[in-house]
Amino acid sequence: MAYLSTFDKRQLRNVFGTFTTGVTIVSTRASDGKAYGVTANSFTSVSLDPPLVLWSQANTSSSFGAFQQNDSFAVNILADDQISLSNHFAKSRDDKFNGVAHSDGLNGVPVIDGVAAHLECTKVATYPGGDHVLYLGQVERVGYSHRRPLAFSGGRYMVPYSHDLGPLSVQLGDARIAHPDTVRFVVESMSSISREVGFHSLCLAVWGNHGPTTIYWEPSSRPVSGNFPTGLVLSVTSSALGRAFAAFMPSELTRKFVDEDLRLFRGADQDPEEQRAEFDVEMTATRERGLARATVASAASLLHKVPTNAFAAPVYDSTGSMIMAMSMIAHVEHLEESCETAGPQALKAACARLSQALARRGP
Repeated sequence: MAYLSTFDKRQLRNVFGTFTTGVTIVSTRASDGKAYGVTANSFTSVSLDPPLVLWSQANTSSSFGAFQQNDSFAVNILADDQISLSNHFAKSRDDKFNGVAHSDGLNGVPVIDGVAAHLECTKVATYPGGDHVLYLGQVERVGYSHRRPLAFSGGRYMVPYSHDLGPLSVQLGDARIAHPDTVRFVVESMSSISREVGFHSLCLAVWGNHGPTTIYWEPSSRPVSGNFPTGLVLSVTSSALGRAFAAFMPSELTRKFVDEDLRLFRGADQDPEEQRAEFDVEMTATRERGLARATVASAASLLHKVPTNAFAAPVYDSTGSMIMAMSMIAHVEHLEESCETAGPQALKAACARLSQALARRGP
């Protein structure tokens, strides 16, 4: 490591740049009602009680006067796909909010749509800081989504990921990962669950970096076929397990998989909006009954090469996050397509019990 007792602005900027930060757009309104915003990575939390945050602005910024006039501002923490938005607000423009989707927050300050999180603040103090001014704000209201935040380091945009998972977590998003002990606990119960649901084959799946992925099968005494592959990536829109994840996981994690799946399975004359509307109706019904369903013309029928009916239910961890889905599958002669029959209801009850047991076990 080189030690410099004298340094220029560029060298100091390079040192500052080694500290990785998030990226925010801080916004306010001037006294004439015009919206202003500036890209800033100087944002930091200060205190939880009272809730205080801090950010700094260059004295030469074109929006300096607006932030001086208004005692309210919003900190919009950008999501990882909002680089263009960051660049847009980093440049000097006359009306930066023209064409940018937003709503009015505290005292009319602009809150940008689709951000990872935002904080609406009341300015409580300002401090001179060389060529910048420091704003101390009290947080009055917050908003939070499950979107991954954008990061910045060394003059480049970056994507943060969980250290224990490495870059794989970028692909997994904010999906909860099932711990091996949790998987083992669930697997050990599947033999008895198979008997409860009517001696039908069961499949356990998790959300992987390519979508719903099978990790364990429990063939019944009359298996639907001999084809029980693990590591199989399932259709998120046409399989019972995939539909369970699409219905019960946050849409931020599943949306791109659903969109791509619908595109692949769209008929030549099928209208995309009608196709999506039909799928959304099915997802609403799935949430209401607590069970996903895939009948005769489904991915399972293609896998097992016989007409099948399949049902799937979610399994949650101690935080209330969906970490797995379990399905039951059988030939149509042995399993009716109604969710109200004994087998599917037994599966739903079994997965609910597993979720309760995992909640008691804790993290």
